[in-house]
Amino acid sequence: MTASNASLNAGTGTNQTADQVKDTVEINGFSRGGAYFDPTAFRPVTEVRFGSAGYNTLRGPGVANLDMSLFRTFAWGRSMTMQLRVEALNVTNTPHFANPASNVANLQLNPDGTVRNLNGFGVITSTNRLGRQYDEREWRIGLRLAF
Repeated sequence: MTASNASLNAGTGTNQTADQVKDTVEINGFSRGGAYFDPTAFRPVTEVRFGSAGYNTLRGPGVANLDMSLFRTFAWGRSMTMQLRVEALNVTNTPHFANPASNVANLQLNPDGTVRNLNGFGVITSTNRLGRQYDEREWRIGLRLAF
């Protein structure tokens, strides 16, 4: 978690870490417009120092993926073969969500400590393509001749 404030960067030129005010941070999971984790577990740093949140203390959504392929090889005589290939990438068509926004300075709280406006903090707004052109299910059909 970061607590970006240009005037309070602890003299290092880097982002500050936020203060973690709860021992454990509840993971809510993905929901439209809602926070992926408990946003009240963090507070912005308001003085020149680093916050108490550790580095890499939270993990974003997983990126498990299921790919499948079928191959069939046909022999023609002694030296020729033909291979028919069918491949499916992301067979289950599962979306892979990116990490939530992590700047706690955007969070607005009410005087009683409840959330007034997330302003994007803890919200997932995009998907992760996992190094592919698209994240949707993708089919490939191929034919290979060897001689």
